[in-house]
Amino acid sequence: MNQEIGTTLTQHILGQQRLHPTARGDLTGLLTQVAVAAKIITAQIRRAGLAEIIGSTGRTNIQGEDVQKLDDMANHTMLKTLAASGFVAAMASEEEEDWVEVREEKRGTYIAMFDPLDGSSNIDANISIGTIFSIYRKASAGYDITRRDFLRPGREQVAAGYAIYGSSTMFIYSTGQGVHGFTYDPMVGEFLLSHPELRIPKETKSLSINTCNAPYWPDWVHRFMEAVMVRNDGD
Repeated sequence: MNQEIGTTLTQHILGQQRLHPTARGDLTGLLTQVAVAAKIITAQIRRAGLAEIIGSTGRTNIQGEDVQKLDDMANHTMLKTLAASGFVAAMASEEEEDWVEVREEKRGTYIAMFDPLDGSSNIDANISIGTIFSIYRKASAGYDITRRDFLRPGREQVAAGYAIYGSSTMFIYSTGQGVHGFTYDPMVGEFLLSHPELRIPKETKSLSINTCNAPYWPDWVHRFMEAVMVRNDGD
């Protein structure tokens, strides 16, 4: 499916839905609500200094990281927006100790997991931060929510992506039909297609990875990184 630069995110998601004739539109609705949350977070970040929501809350999350005020704001935005959508049954957030169940009258059929504001330690340095999300179909029968709904291999995802809040806000997502990037136009309040069919280039001059964690990588990550480092030396 080819769509032109400037296509709105909603139009693009609907186009992806049309590739699946039996689709009911729930995943389409959920993805558009994730984008709504990203717009709200963008607005809050842009006025963070004026609204006095920069700095630490004085708490730590379950990873032992300092919880920033913007972490709290982004977490609340994601939870509230997705719970109200009617498309999710439960959510897991890096900022919550346990999963959050949606009330039965609002409960949908998807499980959403997210880091509401990754890189929040960069906030005071005015460096890019972002939201990471992953979506699965609910696995447990009936209304029950269990660990089985969350502890899943990545191949069972039905959608995943992230939003970057920097000099511009970008929304990148995939439903298994390629990876597509959208840039937020604040003048019209829409994410517009700017980077269709994203791929890792065969040759590159730069590499970005947290090498401080290299001593803790499993063997396959070391092998992958070695292959990436020498890829420009091929025929």
